[in-house]
Amino acid sequence: MMFTDRAEAGRLLAERLGGIALDRPVVLALPRGGIPVAAVVATALDAPLDIMFVRKIGAPFHAEYAIGAVVDGANPQVVLNEEVLAHIPVDKGYIMRARDRELAEIERRRTLYRGDRPPLDVAGRTVIVIDDGVATGATVRAALLGLERSGASRIILAVPVISAQTARQFRAEGIEVVAVLEPRDFMAVGQFYRDFRQLRDEEVIDQLRTAWAAEGPEPRPAGSMLP
Repeated sequence: MMFTDRAEAGRLLAERLGGIALDRPVVLALPRGGIPVAAVVATALDAPLDIMFVRKIGAPFHAEYAIGAVVDGANPQVVLNEEVLAHIPVDKGYIMRARDRELAEIERRRTLYRGDRPPLDVAGRTVIVIDDGVATGATVRAALLGLERSGASRIILAVPVISAQTARQFRAEGIEVVAVLEPRDFMAVGQFYRDFRQLRDEEVIDQLRTAWAAEGPEPRPAGSMLP
């Protein structure tokens, strides 16, 4: 099975989530690819949409292969994939330089995408974290780690496609996973989409503004949803 694009993936994911009892759900998208998926899901669930700023740290000479990730917050966290690093030795200096570079990109995107709009308060709510797909899980693992201290009553990782091995690992760790596809033969997220082009910032901003304009008077108290 292949998704036509991220919008179709969002519709199919929303169908899966629609059969689950969700208490005051909040949808958090991982930009950029997760935003078109999350926007469809948020509309279907009549839930507010927000962004989580997490950036992958790629392996030297193979940027798409994640060795870890950086999650934004008052105290930015670096989450490393120790299993991958056991096979790809990387020095600490490389990781620190990557961290600083990705934090700068997070700051740029936060200002560009959200402006002065405060983040949602997720305390006591069901938080649905959405990306367009998960391979090794390093990026979403960092996002979930940050959310553990947010006061959310329940955290769900919801994605159109996730590696079967990664899904098993997450569930063994007690992470709730909802997915449309969990293939064993998994090379890259893009192989499950006919249209998997990279989104421009302008497209992301337009989708966020459209989603936020459609929302009701959802209270958005100041403060960070991450620690």
